[in-house]
Amino acid sequence: MSTTEQIRPIRDVWLRPRRVFRELATQPIGATDYLLAAAQGTATAVMVYRTQLSGSGFTAGEILGTACIFGPLAGVFSMYLFAAIYGRLGKRAGGKSARNQVFHVLAYGGIPVAASLVLWIFTALLVGEAAIIEKPAAEVDGFVGFVLHAQLAAYLLLLFWSIVLQVMGFSEILGLATRKAFAVWVLGQLLGLLAVLFLTILMTLLFPGLLPPAPH
Repeated sequence: MSTTEQIRPIRDVWLRPRRVFRELATQPIGATDYLLAAAQGTATAVMVYRTQLSGSGFTAGEILGTACIFGPLAGVFSMYLFAAIYGRLGKRAGGKSARNQVFHVLAYGGIPVAASLVLWIFTALLVGEAAIIEKPAAEVDGFVGFVLHAQLAAYLLLLFWSIVLQVMGFSEILGLATRKAFAVWVLGQLLGLLAVLFLTILMTLLFPGLLPPAPH
């Protein structure tokens, strides 16, 4: 394959992540990075709110509305947070990378998670609000249960592939062996989740009005 072939990052990152991240290394953080971060945040918010808010009186529309409002903001904010964390971890591990390179790895490496939004839409078209509101197993018929299990399996597969892409991306931009890059990824996730948990508790205490409105 010719090395002069034009790279299309959103398409090619699925199977050629190292070359994509090499191509993006000199490019600044752009609109596509922010859109991918927002999409990842929305997809994650749908999954989280489906678990947290189901059974508490919220309708499917309210859950989706909350996810679409808070998800993009959380996605962009968490992208900057994790980029800062991984930038420091990479330096401590002996690698060298600029902030834009780390941001590209997180944004483009998370494309499979962003793509899971299509799964939610497709599942909702098939089974309706059951795709958004988690119901007891006794209330779910066989077809709906099959679709929901298939959707979950596909989501986990996309999440796994996103991890693979990000680990390969960190290996490429930091110049680390894949095993060491994976260790950096795991540590960064743990630190990031602790930071997000702390900030969530702090925001809840300081600005309770930012929480989803209570159901009527």
